[in-house]
Amino acid sequence: MTDASSAETLALQVNGRAHALAVPREASLLHVLRNDLGLNGPKYGCGLGQCGACTVWVDGVAARACVIPAHGVAGRAITTLEGLGSREQWHPVQQGFEDAQAAQCGYCLNGMVMQAAALLAREPHPSDAQIRNELSGNLCRCGTHVEIMTAVQRAAQLMVAKDADS
Repeated sequence: MTDASSAETLALQVNGRAHALAVPREASLLHVLRNDLGLNGPKYGCGLGQCGACTVWVDGVAARACVIPAHGVAGRAITTLEGLGSREQWHPVQQGFEDAQAAQCGYCLNGMVMQAAALLAREPHPSDAQIRNELSGNLCRCGTHVEIMTAVQRAAQLMVAKDADS
């Protein structure tokens, strides 16, 4: 938890819920999401915004929570993996990753899912080159890159089918 004596009140909108928290000015969004709100979707990886493990959405755009000051996103819509889908109803990207068995250790997985979902929200029919480019900043040290490509392609199919059913 944060030290309330040096904190300022911060209003955050996370996964569709409003939160008012006492947060130090220097706190990162990642710190607040994990430590104050108990959301474990975004992971601490490099702490420099280079590995992608901490990827969340800020107003629907993929962003690195470890390098974003929490006070800099006050009033903006933050979405973490926990807000993307539910245990009862997975987001198509989560289902695509499951279908393709695109995880080994799983540490990069949450960031990969969030980055891929951002791509598919913008581009429902991405090429392999677009997928590779979008995920190029998300590091997977286990080497599941082929499965991850398959997962994103599968997710695109699921999203198109879902839209057709709507």
